[in-house]
Amino acid sequence: MTSYKTVLEPATAEFIERKSRFIGHIAPVKTEAEAQAFIAKISKEHFNATHNVYAYIIREGQISRCSDNGEPQGTAGVPTLDVLQKEGLTDVCVVVTRYFGGTLLGTGGLVRAYSHGAKIAVDAAHIMHMAPCIRMTVRCEYGFYGKLSYILPDYHIRTQDSAFAEDVTLTLLIRKDRYEPFAKALTELSNGQVSPVIIDTFFDDMP
Repeated sequence: MTSYKTVLEPATAEFIERKSRFIGHIAPVKTEAEAQAFIAKISKEHFNATHNVYAYIIREGQISRCSDNGEPQGTAGVPTLDVLQKEGLTDVCVVVTRYFGGTLLGTGGLVRAYSHGAKIAVDAAHIMHMAPCIRMTVRCEYGFYGKLSYILPDYHIRTQDSAFAEDVTLTLLIRKDRYEPFAKALTELSNGQVSPVIIDTFFDDMP
């Protein structure tokens, strides 16, 4: 399980380059089917555009694909994919739509334009830093609850749920790489009386 970056939700941004209108669209996708569905959706919305260039990277299976969609080979799809790779993004799909404005951009101009279209779409999106996380419970007496609450911020722990009955039971989320130091600190603080119990592991946006 390794950390990765993706986007939270679809985003769009656009610019004009020598009268050509470029629109960058980005969306989170988990599978190739989802990527193809997003490409089809944008292509349908912009059916009268000159080009709908795309690129996507899927974490499962390490899949990456791109298409120039009629632009000169290597001037559109590859630069778009290159932006995603340089940004370290995965489980994402980008479509850069172009409405031709009558002026040819040349090979270098196309590369720069499609790269910029992809980059502004990325910049418009909310980036999530997905890391391996642990969901755990910690059960303690009321007298220890204050001490426990005091150290939680040190490990950037989120409280998902809390139950106050005969004692206190907290459901907590923590990045996997912070779990061992927290467990050790908790054991020392409670003289071995309190220790976390792991429920499950998952990926979450937890920088």
